[in-house]
Amino acid sequence: MLSRELARYVNQQHSLGFKFRVQHVLLKNYVAFAEQHQDRHIKSARVLAWAVRAPSPEQRCNRLLTVRRFALAMHAENARHQVPAADALGHAVAKRRSPYIYRADEITQLLRAASALHPTGSIRPRMYVTLFGLIAATGMRIAEALTLRLEDVSADGLVIRETKFQKSRLLPLHSTTQQALNKYLTARRSLLGRNPALFVSVAGEPLPYNTVRGVFLQLLDRINLRGAHSGRDPRIHDLRHTFAVRSLEQCPHDRAEVSRHLVALSTYLGHAHVTDTYWYLQATPVLLNQIAEASEALLQRGAP
Repeated sequence: MLSRELARYVNQQHSLGFKFRVQHVLLKNYVAFAEQHQDRHIKSARVLAWAVRAPSPEQRCNRLLTVRRFALAMHAENARHQVPAADALGHAVAKRRSPYIYRADEITQLLRAASALHPTGSIRPRMYVTLFGLIAATGMRIAEALTLRLEDVSADGLVIRETKFQKSRLLPLHSTTQQALNKYLTARRSLLGRNPALFVSVAGEPLPYNTVRGVFLQLLDRINLRGAHSGRDPRIHDLRHTFAVRSLEQCPHDRAEVSRHLVALSTYLGHAHVTDTYWYLQATPVLLNQIAEASEALLQRGAP
C-alpha cells in the first residue's frame, strides 16, 4: 500500500514541476524499510527508526523531514497515516563548507592542463577547456553546463533552461568567452547526426557528471592542487564561488553600487532570492581591504 501511495505522491510532485530525484530515492528507501515490517500506513516510530540509520545528524533530519512532508500529504487523505514531529531528532544546523577561491593563474593552469588531454587532436581537450572555462567565466552550475544543447547557444548568449529553481534565463557572455565558445562550436558541429548536447565525449555522447569530476581531479593532480584546500580537493563548484567573489571585488566601493551589483549578480547566477547569493561570497584580502577603507572613510566623515 505504501508503495502505491508513494508512486502517486511522486507523480504529483512531478506534475507540479519538481524534479524530485533525491527525495524519491530517500522515500523509496523508507517505504522498503517500512514494508519489511508489514506497515500499511506511515508510523512515526518507524520513520524515526529509519531516519536514525543515517550517518550524520544533518542526514537524519533530512530523512525525517522528507518523510514528514510525504506523511502530511497522506494524512490529509487518511488519518491513519501518522505525521512525525519536525523536531523529533532536534534541529540540524546547516554547515557551509568554505569554498576554495581560485587564483587567476590557477584557472589558467587548469585550462592549460585540460588542453593537453588525450587523445591529441580530438574534440576532448578542446571540450574540457571550453567546459571548465565557461563555468569559470560565467559562474554557471556544472549541472547547467552539462545540460546545454547546441540550440541554447544564441547571438545574445546562452539560454539556461529550467534550472535548479525551475526557471530559465539568458546568460550574456563576454566577447572573449563568446569567441572561445565559437571556436569550440566549429569543432563540435563536425560531429553531425549525433546527440544535440553541447558538451560531448569523443564518441559524441553526453557527459555524465562523474566522468567530468574524474577528469577534473586528474587535472588538479597535474597542477598540484589536490588537497590544496586544507587537505581537501577544490571542487568544480568552487569555480562558481570564485566567479561571485571576483565579481564583487571589481564592483565600485559605493553602498548603492554594491546593492545594485548584488541584485544583478543574483539574477546572473540564477538565484531565486538575492540572499541566496550571500552563500557564495567569501572574505578575501581584496574585499577585506575594501571594507577597511570604507570603514575608515565612514569614521572620518561621521555616520550619516
